[in-house]
Amino acid sequence: MSALPEPRFLDERTAHWAKTKPDAEAITFLERTWTWSQWYDRIRHLAGALADRGVGRGDVIAFLDKNHPACAETVLAAASLGAATAIINFRLAADEMDYVLNDCGAKLLIVGTELKPGIEKIRDKLPNVEHLIELTPDGKDGDEYEAMLAAATPVDRSPDVEPDDVCIIMYSSGTTGRPKGVSLTQANLIAHTVNAFDGWEMDADDKNLVAMPLFHVGGTSYMQLGLHEGIASYMTRDVDGAQLAAGILAGANRTFLVPAVLAKVLEIGPDAVKLFSALKTYGYGASPMPLPLLRQALEAWPDTDFIQAYGLTEVGGVISLLAPEDHRNGNEERMVSAGRLVPGAEVRVVDPDTLEDVKQGEQGELWFRTKQLMKGYHNKPEATAEAITEDGWFRTGDIGRVDEDGYIFVEDRLKDMIITGGENVYSIEVERVLAEHPAIAEVAVIGIPDEKWGEAVKAVVALEGDATEADIIAFARERLAGYKCPKTVDILDELPRNPTGKILKKDLRQPHWENAGRKV
Repeated sequence: MSALPEPRFLDERTAHWAKTKPDAEAITFLERTWTWSQWYDRIRHLAGALADRGVGRGDVIAFLDKNHPACAETVLAAASLGAATAIINFRLAADEMDYVLNDCGAKLLIVGTELKPGIEKIRDKLPNVEHLIELTPDGKDGDEYEAMLAAATPVDRSPDVEPDDVCIIMYSSGTTGRPKGVSLTQANLIAHTVNAFDGWEMDADDKNLVAMPLFHVGGTSYMQLGLHEGIASYMTRDVDGAQLAAGILAGANRTFLVPAVLAKVLEIGPDAVKLFSALKTYGYGASPMPLPLLRQALEAWPDTDFIQAYGLTEVGGVISLLAPEDHRNGNEERMVSAGRLVPGAEVRVVDPDTLEDVKQGEQGELWFRTKQLMKGYHNKPEATAEAITEDGWFRTGDIGRVDEDGYIFVEDRLKDMIITGGENVYSIEVERVLAEHPAIAEVAVIGIPDEKWGEAVKAVVALEGDATEADIIAFARERLAGYKCPKTVDILDELPRNPTGKILKKDLRQPHWENAGRKV
């Protein structure tokens, strides 16, 4: 990591690089490249444009698009005014989009051209949104965002801004059926960048391949690496083979992706494998890497450093890392662990019933304490109090253990959650929607093993009318983001229940997981 002093504000390093190497490449996206001075100038103009529209400390603006450097510009510009950017998942269905935009209270919305028609359909349901700014992928004539920057007078960081001001709100699926906004401060993001990338030796000609969706903490937090270290970033609009290949051919040699992408590269064949051998580091996370796939990857790319990241949005991203040497020392038990804590973090393994620490090596709920920990859930003090203890421990809902050398093993979930392709899906959120189907009498949603996505969403239903598996899946797709919809549906006469009437999800899960060699 850089030897420069740790910054207090999110825009400090970008300002530093604009001053010390103004003409060096900062970001490349599609056909456009900006130097550090050009990019920092855009941030200052955007801050001026936002201030002109009444955005100030404590306000929220929203960003809705596929990957675009304007998202990072917006986060830094808004943060310099003390405002937060709610980065919205563009895959959400209309009902979900309506909810999160109103919940975050955004007074200004920047929306991509491809997604604007969906916003126009619900525009009358967004009374808080005073300004709607359209953004195009290529920034050509007619781009309202570019016109707004061009017309603005640049402003510096507001004097009343504090490091503890919330700068990002990211929505995660909710245990009560609605998403919760995770509020991360400038101090949280800076601590994460310093801790998660501790020990990385960056060369001046390194280039960061930013391909994970920016609405995901794995995208936005990884983007901070290049900004902090002053290395160029190559951003893709989508995670697809052609765009990833273009980034590597343009010199990108470090990246973070979900394991499913790696599996696809291996499927494509020798040419793709050879191309990806240019990567110095391949960080992966957000879903488990099956051991057979990891073995294949280590053999295919002997000179690449593999780094597994385990974390949660609530801690800004990464809380533990499995280092490159742990991938190649022959200890396969350690290879399926989540590695060891990042600097400055603490872990407890707690009995979820007694709230007492368990003995070393025994299973319990994983609790973490770190400067990376969110300020709380946006406008949800009760949910925040349930998740964070009075002395600052975050209760993850993940069941695991820690061995004698500090390696963390994540082995089950206390929370009723599915992770598919790096996206969190709470069963209750899907059940809430399916329960509205007129033919469904009762429903349970579970995660089942999937070699590509880690887990797949399955619905198990009992009917009181006529419906097919295809009918039920189509019903869900009209109301939920695609990744939340069940891929398969089992129809039973009745669902198994315990004597108190609770559906026995463990019995529904058991046949699917008994030979999987893992529980999550």
